[in-house]
Amino acid sequence: MSKTILEKYNIKDKVELILEEGQIILRPIESPRKNWEEKFKKMADHGDDQLLMNDVFEDESFEEWS
Repeated sequence: MSKTILEKYNIKDKVELILEEGQIILRPIESPRKNWEEKFKKMADHGDDQLLMNDVFEDESFEEWS
């Protein structure tokens, strides 16, 4: 592929390859954690960063894991 095509479609290191009815589609893969830091800060500012469930259940014992 030419550099121009890669730049035009924002293709950098990795692409997603999709096979579809006689077509091959290449799609750039963005960083899966892009903007997470900003999103987590907004959640914290709004108090939306609370656990939805306890991280340890009452009937759970860590002795099983040692």
